Amino acid sequence: MPSLAELRSQYRQQLTSVSYVGLVFAAFTFRESPAGLICLSLIAVTGFVAWALTYQRARAVADYATSRIGSAAQGYVELMGQPSGGRDELLRSPYTATECIWYRYRVYARRSGDDDEWTEIDRGASTATFEISDGSGSCRVDPEHAELLGAHRRETLRDGEKYVEEMLLRGGQIYVLGEFHTLGHAHAALSASADVGALLADWKQDRAELLRRFDTDRNGEIDLHEWEAARRAAIQTVEQQHRELRQTSDLSVVRAPADGRLFVISTLPPQQLRQRYLRWSLFHLATALLGAGWLIGWMR
Repeated sequence: MPSLAELRSQYRQQLTSVSYVGLVFAAFTFRESPAGLICLSLIAVTGFVAWALTYQRARAVADYATSRIGSAAQGYVELMGQPSGGRDELLRSPYTATECIWYRYRVYARRSGDDDEWTEIDRGASTATFEISDGSGSCRVDPEHAELLGAHRRETLRDGEKYVEEMLLRGGQIYVLGEFHTLGHAHAALSASADVGALLADWKQDRAELLRRFDTDRNGEIDLHEWEAARRAAIQTVEQQHRELRQTSDLSVVRAPADGRLFVISTLPPQQLRQRYLRWSLFHLATALLGAGWLIGWMR
């Protein structure tokens, strides 16, 4: 069974709309009792809360200018790029084997004796990261906990079951609003003295190997001069390791912000995405005002 968090993330607007319908039905059913007033109050409160949250999403999309990946600052950013990973990184959707960079699926079975009613029996989503680039650089995108919009949808019927797949295909632009973080060693703070000390401590754990390498007079002991030779060897080893680490390419990743801010992956451009959120916010506001007006009218 899907968790409530998953449902909120994937179907927030649809769930809210369904709740409005249920509350309106309940309000009519109990219109002569306090329960009806409670239902109307819930419509108004739910509408205002949904309006505030959806409008906040529209503002988040509008407030951030699109950054270039190659020069993006660490932190909360808006990016646009094209999928750029190799063909060996492509996924295949589980039921139609469509090549994609991300997929989500749901499986439904008909309710017994009812050809029009379906019950969800399985669901899942890919969790692999994918790469996007914009000409200035590239980064990985971690889709975990993302609000994903505009995915290609495919529905198939097979053996009395319905399979619904949503996919991000390889072509086209991908919009991402999330936490940009660079993982790597090119700009990492490295401590030569600490690493030399740690390496010497490791060498001392294997006394036989230490004697083989640095006990030049073969007396079974490491004297002061031999220990100095070991220390110089450790310094050379650490310097080489640090050079190799500095040459390692940094890996940048966009993922869900730790502070709970909006994390969106979409095939829609930011202007269209903002308009979509604004339309939903107006719908919720209108519903809240209607609910509040209806409640005031009933209380008179």
